[in-house]
Amino acid sequence: MSKAIPSRNEDYSLWYNELVKKAGLAENSPVRGCMVIKPYGFAIWEKMQQTLDKMFKDTGHSNAYFPLFIPKSFLSKEADHVEGFAKECAVVTHYRLKNDEEKGGVVVDPDAKLEEELIVRPTSETVIWDSYKNWIQSYRDLPLLINQWANVVRWEMRTRLFLRTAEFLWQEGHTAHATKEEAIAETEQMLEVYATFAEEFMAVPVTKGVKTPNERFAGAVETYCIEAMMQDGKALQAGTSHFLGQNFAKAFDVKFATKEGKDEFVWGTSWGVSTRLMGALIMAHSDDDGLVLPPKLAPIQVVIVPIYRKDEELAAISEVAEKFKKELQARNVSVKFDNRDTHKPGWKFAEYELKGVPVRIAIGPKDLEKGTVEIARRDTKEKQFVAQEETVDFVTNLLEEIQQNIYNKAASFKEENTRTVDTYEEFKEVLEKDGGFIYAHWDGTSETEEKIKEETKATIRCIPLNSTSEEGTCMYSGKPSKGKVLFAKAY
Repeated sequence: MSKAIPSRNEDYSLWYNELVKKAGLAENSPVRGCMVIKPYGFAIWEKMQQTLDKMFKDTGHSNAYFPLFIPKSFLSKEADHVEGFAKECAVVTHYRLKNDEEKGGVVVDPDAKLEEELIVRPTSETVIWDSYKNWIQSYRDLPLLINQWANVVRWEMRTRLFLRTAEFLWQEGHTAHATKEEAIAETEQMLEVYATFAEEFMAVPVTKGVKTPNERFAGAVETYCIEAMMQDGKALQAGTSHFLGQNFAKAFDVKFATKEGKDEFVWGTSWGVSTRLMGALIMAHSDDDGLVLPPKLAPIQVVIVPIYRKDEELAAISEVAEKFKKELQARNVSVKFDNRDTHKPGWKFAEYELKGVPVRIAIGPKDLEKGTVEIARRDTKEKQFVAQEETVDFVTNLLEEIQQNIYNKAASFKEENTRTVDTYEEFKEVLEKDGGFIYAHWDGTSETEEKIKEETKATIRCIPLNSTSEEGTCMYSGKPSKGKVLFAKAY
């Protein structure tokens, strides 16, 4: 099987694009900037979705669904929100086509113009808060904890599969609370949910923090985020949680009667992650031979490949393989027994290596004689023979070991590529030579932030939470700084 994936060191961008396609995750669609997520790619997304959905429900949230289309007037109600998304909106202006009598085909019917244009949702705050106005009357209706799984459209000019597409899949949580303190607690709780998911399931270490005003979500009072490091040293924003204050409540007149009978505006939050996490998963762990998937998110955790020449050999191997499969499935391990006769074992080995299957079990006639199997792990490529009676326990423990090892490797990489600098010259030198995460003092002004971005293409990824950094001097302006912030080039 010819994989022909470019090396990460030679061309990281091309390596990523080719890996996504050759591993059967996604491909470009006929619609510019949009993608087709293929079955294997969607299977990984489904595992992410199922895991997160349980975490949301365990923290008291319920799923709902809101319209794809938003009246244009809704976006005008929250000034910062419309300004933040106006340039990315896809707009529906007509509701009908008609046959083109002259040239054939179809054209937009000019008589079918909408009275009010509709926006294809770039995010759903406006249409959801319009509903909340009807759902919330008193303190008894609070807190309102809603999530939706949906697709959104943000008209992107430069796209890359999973990382930045005009249409993408995501979840968006939208909650309403009686007090500011409850809303902030919710915002922080969901950030922790995202961080836990990233580290314990994706095996990706993250830095938690808050965004600067320049990078804040349009319409939010505060944006919390988790930032992950990819293998090229660039940062990827892996999740955001927004404290909305009363901005949307005031824009859509969402009030509640308190226990004392007073009318007050509710306090809001929103939070979300998207199929961009697929890009993070690929770029954080994979190598020049293909995907490296953490077992907790791998659609196939174990593949069993028979090695045989005669049908009777396959029959004997199948009996052992089916036994392993049944016992492993009883332990909630997903197993595939690949007994196809259309491909040779070597081809299958390469295919499952490319697809990042964590554990491969090979069984041949000699293994049956010896009572052993050959077990190969994807993360280290190590192989060893294991007694058949020990195989199920061995594989179960090995999956946990692989999950931890993948995380440890990513954590070590992040630590090795995180540096602290004091001067702007040192900052530029480290950024150019090594990349990665850089902690440095910043004076807190948008002007300095913009100048650094303009001159170096590095942005402030976040102001770290619970930072132990002491006050100092801004590396760029020389003005006082409250503490060091995290800079990096980013996706």
